Amino acid sequence: MTSPHVAIVGGGITGLMLAIGLHARGVSCTIYERASGISETGAGIGLSPNAEVAMQLIDPAVHAAFKSAITPNGEDYFQWVDGYATDKLMYRLHLGKDGFQGGRRSEILQSWAKLLPNSGNIIQFGKELVGLDDKEGRPVTLSFSDGTFATADIVVGCDGVWSRARSLVFGDAYRATYSHQYCFRNVVPTETARAAIGDHRASTRFMYNGHGAHSITYPVAKGAMLNILVVISDPGPWAGSGKSNVENGLVSADSDTANRQTTGKGSRSDAEHAFRDWQACVKGVVSLLPEEPDRWAIFDMLENPVPSYTKGRVVLAGDAAHASGPHLGAGAGFGIEDALLLATLLADVPTGVADSKSLHSALQAYSDVRYERTQWLVQASRDAVDLFQWRDEAKGKDAEAFSREITWRFLKIWNYDMEGMLTEARKLALN
Repeated sequence: MTSPHVAIVGGGITGLMLAIGLHARGVSCTIYERASGISETGAGIGLSPNAEVAMQLIDPAVHAAFKSAITPNGEDYFQWVDGYATDKLMYRLHLGKDGFQGGRRSEILQSWAKLLPNSGNIIQFGKELVGLDDKEGRPVTLSFSDGTFATADIVVGCDGVWSRARSLVFGDAYRATYSHQYCFRNVVPTETARAAIGDHRASTRFMYNGHGAHSITYPVAKGAMLNILVVISDPGPWAGSGKSNVENGLVSADSDTANRQTTGKGSRSDAEHAFRDWQACVKGVVSLLPEEPDRWAIFDMLENPVPSYTKGRVVLAGDAAHASGPHLGAGAGFGIEDALLLATLLADVPTGVADSKSLHSALQAYSDVRYERTQWLVQASRDAVDLFQWRDEAKGKDAEAFSREITWRFLKIWNYDMEGMLTEARKLALN
């Protein structure tokens, strides 16, 4: 009896984490990645305490690689500033010692990719999924746009918010929609940032709240650079079509494909207009954007959630299952949690055939255990941006009300019983 062979569609954070977890447990797998190589934008990312616990349980080497790539915190706090009216600190939330660290997304992803073996062609690039054939009693067949095919006992769609695996299995009705937020991002030398916003504001993580927009800044590249995210409310529809790269619900256009939303070049003047009545420090942040920054639309799965994360022998993970906005900094971490649970359950499935009761039970247990928590995040991320952007001024502008509303959401994300998740799912899988 041998463990099942797993095909992983997508080589982003969730796909890499799953492959590493399966490899560490002796489960055969192959990643099929649409791009020509492992690459990400230079933007920053932070990973929360629950994500670090999941990394350690996937493989201690994952956590060690993360720690080698991150930028130490300037201060171990989330700090929210009233960027609109006063420029005063509203609230500080302690992250724990060295909590919620991060760095440049590209550097972290590359450090993880190195953990996979070079032999065996475990990652195949240039493989854009176009078809899935899941017939009982036979391996699942994957077909790709280059005319090639592959087979596997299980297919895991880790292919982001515009998941082709999701649309092939569940249909196009279950697709992401515009959350009516878009953003600009940039990474600038710390010395440049200091000149614009001051030494302290450039030295650690700050979040600026106010009417209809917000901004986040934090050091990356071992403190040599400052990551900038400027998020702006947009009540109108999002227009456009094209092919997309997706990171935690952030969509970037790179070529034409029907029925996919896009972004393109924006203008710093759009951000300057949105923040025209704000305090000087936030205007300084906006001044650090290039004149024509990429304009990123934020999509999520709130309006069209899939009813389950598994159907047949195809299962969804990460953004493909539950894309959320980036406002609670948890999308990537939840994908890592998904990968941990899937790797654990699939390692428990001994099977010598392409279809088995134990395999289906494992996939259903994964879906049942992950569904409520991950769907909650999609809504909670919308709630968080409402707080940051003062939709309800009584909560957004009042420091006590804001701290109460935002703290319990972060703690629900961070204080998760990872071992309990594994135990519960394993029990379900045996039934």
